[in-house]
Amino acid sequence: MDFAAELDLLIRARYPLLYIVSTEEERAEQAIARASGRTVYCWDFVEGYQHEGVDAGFARSNPLAALEFVEKVRPDAQAVFVLRDFHRFLEDIAIGRKLRNLARRLRAQPKTVIFLAPRLVVPADLAEEVTVLEFPLPTGKEIDREIELLLGSRAPVQGFQREELVKACQGLSLNRVRQVVGKAIARSGSLDSSDLELILEEKKQKIRQTQILEFYPATESITDIGGLDQLKEWLMRRGAAFSDQARRYGLPHPRGLLLVGVQGTGKSLTARAIAHHWHLPLLRLDVGRLFAGLVGESEARTRQMIQLAEALAPCVLFADEIDKTFGNPTGGDAGTASRVFATFLTWMAEKTSPVFVVATANDVHRLPPELLRKGRFDEVFFVNLPSQAERQEIFQVHLGKLRPHNLRAYDIDRLAYETPDFSGAEIEQIIVEAMHTGFSQSRDFTTDDILQAITQIVPLARTAQEQIEALQQWAAAGKARMASRQPGILNSLQRRLESSEE
Repeated sequence: MDFAAELDLLIRARYPLLYIVSTEEERAEQAIARASGRTVYCWDFVEGYQHEGVDAGFARSNPLAALEFVEKVRPDAQAVFVLRDFHRFLEDIAIGRKLRNLARRLRAQPKTVIFLAPRLVVPADLAEEVTVLEFPLPTGKEIDREIELLLGSRAPVQGFQREELVKACQGLSLNRVRQVVGKAIARSGSLDSSDLELILEEKKQKIRQTQILEFYPATESITDIGGLDQLKEWLMRRGAAFSDQARRYGLPHPRGLLLVGVQGTGKSLTARAIAHHWHLPLLRLDVGRLFAGLVGESEARTRQMIQLAEALAPCVLFADEIDKTFGNPTGGDAGTASRVFATFLTWMAEKTSPVFVVATANDVHRLPPELLRKGRFDEVFFVNLPSQAERQEIFQVHLGKLRPHNLRAYDIDRLAYETPDFSGAEIEQIIVEAMHTGFSQSRDFTTDDILQAITQIVPLARTAQEQIEALQQWAAAGKARMASRQPGILNSLQRRLESSEE
């Protein structure tokens, strides 16, 4: 059900107090007027009521008088009262009591009070009386209509360019669309696909302001990943899954991917490579920032994150190390963490928008089982420590970037042989350490420098051996799909498990 239909239903059903969360005040009020089909009275703290037949500035600087005015309007009058920024007064004891009294009376009258505010703040004693509505960002049709109005008598944008521009503007408020399109027109006197970069920068600005999502540059490609052949094949097969051709074929949008494994094995790198390979924007979710101090604000931030991600779709949403945030929450914030997690899970199961969620976790035993079941993600992959062949690829990737002209000078086979139990991140650090040695002696670094660095670094697989072996046993038991076709420890673990079952 869209916003207009839901609002109309709630008003006709005589819900007394509604709360609409939006930063687009003007557009929201226009939508309220259209959807309700009733007389709309608007109030704010500075100017009071501004409506024909009401004394100009009535109830200015007096929120209690603004509520009393609702009672003064005829009981049979079909009216809607929009109170701007009223969330600032809801904690007041007199306001709270007045609203509860008013809600009781309005259930028998065709009048509705709507709080319109940029953020959600509902005190616990009003939670039963207030119904919250999310006001959606503008649709493609609204943006297209606004672009046409802004262009005026200038040359219209047609065909593919117009579709590109409208799609690029999705996720912005109508006011920001006006600003960025106006800026583009002022710069060149027209609007075309060359202005996409300007729109993208505006999106980055909006995302930065949320402090929850980060527009992450995805420059790494699939070829930058050493090993993980089965995972890469899986991704390559889904490269065109977001296209219109895939929809016509009957394919649903890919849902997401959970990467579980040892730290430093390329899980985050894979998330960035997916976005780059599929030519989609990458949004990095800082899960910790979803949690706020005020009651209800964490849930509001989660809904804001979901709304923004869906508005920017198709995109890749990258949630790194979710086991640290959603892994068996305990303590005073367990209730909030559970509610945020439930909202996130429900969205993942029910979403129809092309938002591909890539989540990573280091400790699968901390993850709630409902996150691992089918329907949340398309697949769960286990990313193990690289085999010797994969370590060769990793050395090849790093040395190929640093010394492409001199790659044959390095004995990559020996380096891979001398680094059992080393992760990709540790191999990169080994090379950096060798470079420091060479640089300090005013020469290029050599294979011997890298071998010397290997002896100075203790890999995580040795310092956290028990945890990593437990994780490998979990994967070997068939709980996840292997990211690599690698022999070695996983196969031996699997044989050990099979023999113990017999």
